[in-house]
Amino acid sequence: MFERMRAWSERNMPTRETFERIRWLQPVAHRILLPELWRFHRRSVPRGVALGILVGVLIPVAQTVFAAIFALPSRANVPVAALTTFITNPFTTPAIWAFSIWVGRKLLGHGPTDLAAAAGHIPQQAVGWSEWLLRDIGPALGLGLVVVSVVGAAIGYVIAALTWRMWIARKWRQRLYDRMLRS
Repeated sequence: MFERMRAWSERNMPTRETFERIRWLQPVAHRILLPELWRFHRRSVPRGVALGILVGVLIPVAQTVFAAIFALPSRANVPVAALTTFITNPFTTPAIWAFSIWVGRKLLGHGPTDLAAAAGHIPQQAVGWSEWLLRDIGPALGLGLVVVSVVGAAIGYVIAALTWRMWIARKWRQRLYDRMLRS
């Protein structure tokens, strides 16, 4: 399974050459193509994961572009940030938005907190619907998306950092074991 995921990510991950060919990026190419933004190391990968989750949840369109741009000042790994934005896709976005509305309604103290009950209170008139959308759901969705993206980014950072450390520890153990066998 991990081999298929790795192969898929290698096929779909943007490369430095991809950004070199984009004509409108030429004025900032010297900044985007810095080698440290494309190397995988213990600090840049968790930053890329956190940034990708944050951008993926908060920005509904052109997520990979924004993730690549925001990776520059944060010194995050550009391919990881761009790839992590795919956490939101047509299958996961409705669930993320519903959860964000639920979180936002809880934090704002709106009742009912049950989305099905809230949907039952939707007025059928166009004016009433837009008022419900702007007054009730809009603020709840906005606040919920911010909270979900920040908490998700923090959790993603911790998971990526721990996974990186476990992977390196496993490599060190294997190297030590190989040395012991050779001795």
